[in-house]
Amino acid sequence: MNSKKVAVLIGTRPGIVKMSPLVHELKRRNANHIVIHSGQHYSEEMDKRIMQDVGLNEPDYHIRRHDSWITHAQQTAYMLTAIEEILLNERPEIFLVCGDANTNLAGALAARKIHVKVGHVESGLRSFDWRMPEEHNRVIIDHISDYLFAPTNESKRYLLEDGVKGKIFVVGNTIVDATLKYAEKAKKERFSKVKELADNKSYILATLHREENVDHKEILENIIDAFVEISTINETPIIFPIHPRTRKMVKEFGLMDKLLEIKSLRLVEPMTYLDFLAFLANASVVMTDSGGLQEESCILKVPCITLRESTERHETVKIGANQVAGTKKKKIVEKYEKVWRGKDKIRNWKNPYGDGNTSRRIIDTCFNGAPEDEFICDA
Repeated sequence: MNSKKVAVLIGTRPGIVKMSPLVHELKRRNANHIVIHSGQHYSEEMDKRIMQDVGLNEPDYHIRRHDSWITHAQQTAYMLTAIEEILLNERPEIFLVCGDANTNLAGALAARKIHVKVGHVESGLRSFDWRMPEEHNRVIIDHISDYLFAPTNESKRYLLEDGVKGKIFVVGNTIVDATLKYAEKAKKERFSKVKELADNKSYILATLHREENVDHKEILENIIDAFVEISTINETPIIFPIHPRTRKMVKEFGLMDKLLEIKSLRLVEPMTYLDFLAFLANASVVMTDSGGLQEESCILKVPCITLRESTERHETVKIGANQVAGTKKKKIVEKYEKVWRGKDKIRNWKNPYGDGNTSRRIIDTCFNGAPEDEFICDA
């Protein structure tokens, strides 16, 4: 057993899923490690169910979500202070953070300030959309990380262009490890829920949560208007697990009646990971502003329409798995019609994010300074 201690940070739904393969790999090696939960996720109960779905136990440390969080700064500062205290107590050699949420910025800053090495899982992603808090976060984290675990050659290129100081390793994306491990289980165990909600029909799976979309009435209304028109094209069910932030803003902007008038809409509460994976695997089309869902749909060969003006998952667009539609009604409907017409013919792309061994390569690097094998990335 390697004596080096590794700390792993989780705190958001995608973070739990993407970091779970790393925790399992550390356990498989009987390695010295701890798991810290930042408390950022909006629902502690949903959080526990997602962790159960991916086989994670209670974290070693769970920072409790603070009721007074209002701004990004307040949230980040609170988590930074709490994470720093844990790191000072535990003194790991390496702290692994994943992605672009405030959780990961807080964790990376805390570690950097006390000279704990930072490993940024999923580094080098760039949307070039400076409106996005996630874009600020991922750029900052990349520049203060010691180990930069890039999913693809393209993300490595962005890191080199940015002049980062840490060591770059192209290793793939841990989302592949998780998706390949749990997709079949989800389809087998949860398929009855899919059939019941979709009435045995082909369906669209829709998600929406990013603040640059849902916090602006004109943009949110444009997207809802697109859903209205799409629902009339062929009466395909739209399954829409609505995020708490989105539900709040739909009500605040007076758009709930318009949303509920869509006859084919199935408005449901946020799903557990396995439930969502089952719905994703069986969907005909995905419409989303989620970065992680762009990856997961690509892995599972489900055509994706991205409801944003930009994407940091450029590889999915290049191989034809993803269409960036923007947020205007006309363009969204046009992209949907294009994808729907060819939905049974365009699933022959090759997943650019890895072979399911990313977590092993990352942990190899933590203990040995480099992966034991090279990841050959075509994207």
